[in-house]
Amino acid sequence: MSNELIIQSDSSGVWIALIRNKKLVELHQEKNQNNFSVGDIYLGQVRKIMPSLNAAFVNVGYEKDAFLHYHDLGPQIRSLNKFTKYRLQGGIKTESLQDFELEDDIIKTGKIDQVLSKNQQILVQIQKEPISSKGPRISSELSLAGRYMVLVPFANQISISKKIKSFEERNRLRNLSLSIKPANFGLIVRTVAEGKPVAELHKDLMTLQEKWQTIYKNLQGAKPPVRILSEIDRSSSHIRDLLNENFTNIVTDNPTLHDELKSYVKKVSPESEKIVNLYSGKLPIFDQFGINKQIKASFGKNVSLQGGSYLVIEHTEALHVIDVNSGSKATTDADQESNALNVNMEAADEIARQLRLRDMGGIIVIDFIDQRNASNKRKVYERLKEAMKNDRAKHTILPMSKFGLIQITRQRVRPEMNVVTSEECPMCKGTGEIGSSILMVDEIQQKLEYLINTLNLKKLTIISHPYIAAYMRHGFPPLHWKWMWKYRTRIRVTEDQSYHLGEYYFLNEVGEEIIL
Repeated sequence: MSNELIIQSDSSGVWIALIRNKKLVELHQEKNQNNFSVGDIYLGQVRKIMPSLNAAFVNVGYEKDAFLHYHDLGPQIRSLNKFTKYRLQGGIKTESLQDFELEDDIIKTGKIDQVLSKNQQILVQIQKEPISSKGPRISSELSLAGRYMVLVPFANQISISKKIKSFEERNRLRNLSLSIKPANFGLIVRTVAEGKPVAELHKDLMTLQEKWQTIYKNLQGAKPPVRILSEIDRSSSHIRDLLNENFTNIVTDNPTLHDELKSYVKKVSPESEKIVNLYSGKLPIFDQFGINKQIKASFGKNVSLQGGSYLVIEHTEALHVIDVNSGSKATTDADQESNALNVNMEAADEIARQLRLRDMGGIIVIDFIDQRNASNKRKVYERLKEAMKNDRAKHTILPMSKFGLIQITRQRVRPEMNVVTSEECPMCKGTGEIGSSILMVDEIQQKLEYLINTLNLKKLTIISHPYIAAYMRHGFPPLHWKWMWKYRTRIRVTEDQSYHLGEYYFLNEVGEEIIL
């Protein structure tokens, strides 16, 4: 299995494509003006306390106040608030928490107005970016993510990733973490730490402590709302979370970004530095790697599968619906069950890819082709679970119902990726109606009169669809000759087969298009 990260930079931001075995798996856009990224830490100010929701609305500088629920405060919120208050007042002189006296943890069944008050200044971290009309979703349970570890201030627990199954390895990592953990900090050991030596883990921890030091420094004299710590850019975070021995290529067309990525990879995985390359070809980078073609084929309402079957993906305010259709792959009644199984198994793989590719979150309902055999239904369910095993977003998949439906809930942390694959009709401009073709020549003549009498142009070229050009050149004398005699101006008619029937333009004597 080979993984490639292709990064295209343009005026709107950075597009990041994850390619697995030459197939597009994930697509992300990092906009230049995106000031609220998951992981960013802000000093906010409590705007409203809502006891009925057991939540607060916090001003972090976005047009809509961020939402903070009691369950997102974190058990150590009182210690965090104490640290924030003292640091803002200049009462804490070191970033170390060794001598910091922790407060008691809050209880899970408490009320938010017992912990926070209106206008209080509070450190929060972005959990979900602003989506639709909603502001960011935030948490005050801060966590600083590294390649191998996550550092959690004001906690003392050590947690090991559940995906590490070996008891000996879990015990080794726990003992290593205990030996390097700073006082009053908790650690979460990530899956990629499995088998790594203590030197690499300690190096990663030092980087995380530098982030905490940045928070400590930026808090001094800060006035809310203000960003205290920025998460690394999306492309670097992908490398941090995904980089392994299966990564064969990281390519970008931006020299500055290339240098930043090369420096980051050299820091976290020196042996992989050589796979970071700068693209210098003539074609756009996404065209060179065939990504644009895959995007157009993958983001429409209908997604084709092999053999003629296809998916129909619909979006509503409440949920996403995916319908599986056999299309031309339908066979005889005698083989209907095996045909349905084959289509459903293929659809399960593509659905898992589509969820990651579009970053679809919330509730997803999938209507598979009806199957009678219970074991076949189970096979489809297991295939979908296996296909979504590498999905980094938290998700839950329910078994297939008797109606052939599978329901999925998938974590939503960013707006869904939406790429427009249809184009507006140049004839009707999306209205479904076009002007009468009989009046088109009159319209051309009116514009000619304006260009000649008002703008005093003495030489013009009309370029149009071949049918319209033929009409203007037809007969004796042809229509464009009559215009030349009437307006005493040289008029030339040319054609372009790429134009649609109602499309035409005027060119001046040097061949430049005249904008009307």
